[in-house]
Amino acid sequence: MFKNTFEKLKSGLAKTRDKIFNKIVETISGKAQLDEQTLIEIEELLLSCDIGFDSTIQIIDKVREEIKKEKDRNKEIITQVLKLELIKILENNENKSFVKSQIIGNTPFVIIIIGVNGSGKTTTVGKLAYNLKNEGFKVMIGSADTFRAAANDQLEIWVKRADVNMVQKTRGSDPSAVAYETCELALKNNSDVVLIDTAGRLHTKSNLMDELKKISNVINKLIQHAPNEIYLVIDGNTGQNGIVQAREFMKYTKITGIIITKLDGTAKGGIIFQIVKELNIPVKYIGVGEDIDDLQEFDAKEYVNALLTLDLNN
Repeated sequence: MFKNTFEKLKSGLAKTRDKIFNKIVETISGKAQLDEQTLIEIEELLLSCDIGFDSTIQIIDKVREEIKKEKDRNKEIITQVLKLELIKILENNENKSFVKSQIIGNTPFVIIIIGVNGSGKTTTVGKLAYNLKNEGFKVMIGSADTFRAAANDQLEIWVKRADVNMVQKTRGSDPSAVAYETCELALKNNSDVVLIDTAGRLHTKSNLMDELKKISNVINKLIQHAPNEIYLVIDGNTGQNGIVQAREFMKYTKITGIIITKLDGTAKGGIIFQIVKELNIPVKYIGVGEDIDDLQEFDAKEYVNALLTLDLNN
């Protein structure tokens, strides 16, 4: 990750860092030696930022274990253990967004983007297309959100910014037909990657959720290896509700990756640890700003580094 990209990440996670993790560092720094009361304070801070009960207990137990081994219970010990345990939680299920060889051998590589209304799904499609084009891929977008009147207009703005091609139909058209036509055109034009933007849907609406199955089935009839990925977009501001959304979507479709948006506007950035721990689904991308280049591939070490502002090379 380039330095300017890391600085964007660090800036985007400022609210989470300032509210929670800086307080942890302050708690550690204010103690001459670590004791049980210090661990209780750290535990409360971790829980308050949506890291989750299981992850918090894992971290605290490890810290307790390590400090028992050391006569000198200083802040460096707990800082290092905290850092390493946070990274471990994320790396246990880390999966890089794309491996070029996978796409080259499976073109067109089809990705379906799903999520509830307001999650940032459509803008994420545009940003992802921009990223992929900059990596040298020929990208085609299908606007299968045919329920919302302004969906095509919104996506078209991002398509122009990313400078890629898009297939769209009038409002009320069959979303599966849009997906099929997009993949068909992608085959003719030798596109490398197809992104299908679906309608934002409430996870409680079974008819809309069933539509996701139909879209996948239609695509698979045309391209046997597709869809290759199904990404769920979660608004970072939703905290615990994002996990509820994911669990409901998982009942209807196989989610292969998570994209967490709007992390720059929330102090709930700790939710990423709970998502990885509880759902066993890798986080592929994170959104840390409104610009077209603010969708970043997720990197566990860089994420923890940005939260704790520590040098992870040591």
